[in-house]
Amino acid sequence: MIIVTGGAGFIGSAITAALNSRGVEDILIVDELGEDEKWKNLRNLRFADYLEVDDFNQTVAESDGDWDIEAIFHMGACSDTTETDATYLVKNNYEFSKLLCNWALSLGTRFIYASSAATYGDGSEGFSDDEDKLERLRPLNMYGYSKQLFDLWLKRRGLLDQVVGLKYFNVFGPNEYHKGEMRSFVHKAFEQIRDSGKVRLFQSHRPDCGHGQQRRDFIYIKDAVEMTLFFAEHPEANGIYNIGTGQARTWNDLAEAVFRAMGKETCIEYIPMPESLQPNYQYFTQADITKLRNAGCKITPRPLEEAVREYVQDYLMKGRYLGA
Repeated sequence: MIIVTGGAGFIGSAITAALNSRGVEDILIVDELGEDEKWKNLRNLRFADYLEVDDFNQTVAESDGDWDIEAIFHMGACSDTTETDATYLVKNNYEFSKLLCNWALSLGTRFIYASSAATYGDGSEGFSDDEDKLERLRPLNMYGYSKQLFDLWLKRRGLLDQVVGLKYFNVFGPNEYHKGEMRSFVHKAFEQIRDSGKVRLFQSHRPDCGHGQQRRDFIYIKDAVEMTLFFAEHPEANGIYNIGTGQARTWNDLAEAVFRAMGKETCIEYIPMPESLQPNYQYFTQADITKLRNAGCKITPRPLEEAVREYVQDYLMKGRYLGA
């Protein structure tokens, strides 16, 4: 059996869809469906069972060790970068991760978890996934810090050579529809263009960067998942790895790609950035994927324009989800 926590969420459901495409269906989905519409991500997927996270926690607590689990993909977390309830984030993103990791190691099970590029903070320390630099990172929000806490916990206990942590950069693609304000800009831009014919981007408040020229490492969900599954297939590769394209692109590039995918003329309106965002705004992110390549992962991410075109035309325009 394979366990996918956060299996109804964005990356978790995409992992399950990719496993299904490989003929794997003996999967336990763990999540907290709540009141949003992420349950719709499950409709096209094939899996053996589903458990709410509280029921799963009880199952783990009462476990007698008689489990045959091939791998755990731990994608379950609060991913809201604006969440201010630090206690909630610590319990959900840190304490649960420790519990699950200890259980996986006790079973001799492959443990692959989602860290985040948010741990890099303002990028002043670079974007290298060198584990010797973990202590120097200063996340800008509590979400990023909750992920950093778990990375550091593993390092301080000498466990990074037994598990895999993946620092996902700006992932976009189908099955993110339920995420509200945490959806990718591609999805938001699609709706803005559909409804108004234009896209709104934040102005730059730095003289060395033009409006819309802020850059991010945008990676398509299907490429991020293929990189994730690489580690399930290569148990010799452990530690923390960046999951990105290694090539930062501007917000203008991304907006123009959405316009082209929709067959529309580009029309961008630059709006003032709220003062509350300015201190924590990242002007540049770019995954250093040297370590990923050295581990043997040769997956080539789709070019931004190709990925946006597929997402817009094959999914957003058709209201489609990943899976059969």
